[in-house]
Amino acid sequence: MKHGPTSRPAYGGLHDPRARAVKPHIAATVVIAAASVFLSATGPASTASQQPDTAAAGRFVRFATVAPGEPIEQVAAKAARVVPSPNQLAWQEREFIAFAHFGMNTFTDREWGDGRESPSLFNPTDFDARQWVDVLKAAGMRLLILTAKHHDGFCLWPTATTAHSVTSSPWKAGKGDVVAEVARACREAGLAFGVYVSPWDRHEPSYGDSPRYNELFRAQLRELLTGYGEIAEVWFDGANGEGPNGKRQVYDWPSYYRVVRELQPKAVIFGMAPDVRWVGTESGYGRETEWSVVPLTLREDAAIRPESPHPLDEAFVPGDLTAPDLGSREAIRSATVLAWYPAETDVSIRPGWFYHAKQDLQVKTPAKLVDIYFSSVGRNGVLLLNVPPDQRGRIADADVKSLQGMRAVLDRALAAPVAEARPPKPAGAAGAAAVYEVPVGAGRAFDVALLQEDIRQGQRVEQFTLELCAGADCRAFARGTTIGYKRLLRFPEVRVDGARRDARVRVTIHQARATPRVSAFAVYRMGAVEPQAAGPGETR
Repeated sequence: MKHGPTSRPAYGGLHDPRARAVKPHIAATVVIAAASVFLSATGPASTASQQPDTAAAGRFVRFATVAPGEPIEQVAAKAARVVPSPNQLAWQEREFIAFAHFGMNTFTDREWGDGRESPSLFNPTDFDARQWVDVLKAAGMRLLILTAKHHDGFCLWPTATTAHSVTSSPWKAGKGDVVAEVARACREAGLAFGVYVSPWDRHEPSYGDSPRYNELFRAQLRELLTGYGEIAEVWFDGANGEGPNGKRQVYDWPSYYRVVRELQPKAVIFGMAPDVRWVGTESGYGRETEWSVVPLTLREDAAIRPESPHPLDEAFVPGDLTAPDLGSREAIRSATVLAWYPAETDVSIRPGWFYHAKQDLQVKTPAKLVDIYFSSVGRNGVLLLNVPPDQRGRIADADVKSLQGMRAVLDRALAAPVAEARPPKPAGAAGAAAVYEVPVGAGRAFDVALLQEDIRQGQRVEQFTLELCAGADCRAFARGTTIGYKRLLRFPEVRVDGARRDARVRVTIHQARATPRVSAFAVYRMGAVEPQAAGPGETR
């Protein structure tokens, strides 16, 4: 997958110049429906100026408006009252999820197809969706997203919209359905299932005839969202090009959202919708300071439905948020609207997104995957790890071995806390700071800390310090900024004196947007893990 500097995620290894950006519109002043109560979308549409600012009234909300010149303390207080929807919360709690890039590119040894590939090329020799699911579940992943259609337009299900699908392939004499088999395997194993569907279709003749193609794409969505059980995530890639008529396709995103909302009301939509955003890099590394409440750009002419669970669907302007700072006080100071828009952190276990035999010796090591886990799940994100099946239709042995090694390290490190409190009780306050403490036994050692906020009450913590205290003496060993749903910190081993019976691990929250709501505080002993340098194009 390659994200160009101005385009939405466009999966493939090489950035194609035909993929174009969605032009941002001018930001609008928009409002907000309370998030603590979700009603059906039965009320009339209204404009932003007609809606009350419930954040200012002290209620939990999905979105908050900011007036020009509003003091930053008031803006920060509003941001603290923005909370996730039930769908966003369920998505966040999955923490670690899988991508399976599988399709025509698997058999052509390419990353981006051009749509001219013959369906006869698609013919896995030992397809086994249950093997995929067993491997991924054992690694700790809780959702599998399948590339049901990539940019080449080849459909992995027997669609009525085109002959460019498994129906025209020799696999199972044209009677196969990859989507059905993967969905069934997920359901049997208790994994959630999701679909990636590329709007860019380099095979479809109607692409570029915008109204006609939008109708076809909605029909494809309806097939996928009605024939395969519950869908937990719909993944929209924003790659965009010109059709055979030489015209750029104009995607009707709001109409796509309506199909998803109608047919799969529990699903989140990634990327080109206001549910879940791309973290901004394909390295697997999130920001050290990762806010889930960020400014959004909305259309000025949009209709808002305050009673809807998705009041901003019609107003949302798709576009990447790649700046290093998205949600700090400085970043939200000039916002017009703040929304809960959390980060999904994607990366492939291999250099490419599709399987290539020549990359069998380039699979990320267990140590590298552990580092990525701490830098994504451990930085208030959800880790989306791509594990591409091979031409047999199975996950390759090298990938399996690396995933097993990663899981063994994480299980050993995080299975048994040295000290833990869920939730921790406040141990008082140091001036304006909030303090939490957890007792730790004499002679114990630790090198990992876990912190979590109850994000049902918003994301609030802006700065904290971790210390080991004995009596009145405290020694700092780690510092951080945001916590969010989960923060994992690694540091040199800290050991408690064997003679001390009054040792505590303390977290002092120096700055927060509202009273902190810390839901978990724990320390663990991980031990040494083989260091792994960043590869080309990756950041640490």
